[in-house]
Amino acid sequence: MEWWRATAPAAARRARMQEIHLTRANWLLRALWETVWLLLFRPSLTPMFAWRRLLLRLFGARLGKQARVYGTARIWAPWNLRMDDHSCLGPYVICYSVATVHLGRHASVSQYSHLCTASHDYRQLAMPTIAAPITLQDEAWVAADAFIGPGVTIGRGAIVGARSTVTGNVVPWSVVAGSPPRQVGARTPFEREPILSRRGAAG
Repeated sequence: MEWWRATAPAAARRARMQEIHLTRANWLLRALWETVWLLLFRPSLTPMFAWRRLLLRLFGARLGKQARVYGTARIWAPWNLRMDDHSCLGPYVICYSVATVHLGRHASVSQYSHLCTASHDYRQLAMPTIAAPITLQDEAWVAADAFIGPGVTIGRGAIVGARSTVTGNVVPWSVVAGSPPRQVGARTPFEREPILSRRGAAG
């Protein structure tokens, strides 16, 4: 089997990054969110996903049905978080959402992983903050303690192995692992059966 990198060139990723200027309003809103996270979000019991969805939505997060965020997950800016139906941010995930983080349907991020949308432009003396969105397409899975860098798209159904460092796009239905990641396998594409209501199923 031929081993190959399933990532886009880093130069293409850097080209998508934009300089970010944080306003005073942004700082104040994040301070308020940190307070809410510390007092109401973090102490909540594990099964209280609906409560945490409510808190995140109050701060502008766009969450689909049964989206799950664990109480120990850290979200930098909820207003830059989008999670589609049945997606999940696991325990102790760091979601550094300076730019948008989007999880597609049934996409999952496992414990201790880091979704990092921002960095600093070292080519400038002031090293300004630069950021680009992160997208996990439907059915993608980022395994434990992985690092996903700015501007990365994890393709539909792809899997990123534990403790991998990903700085470029991952092609759909591939299984990658390592730093830098290399393809170690592939998944068979599939479509989920639509979930019918009890009344519809009975009728």
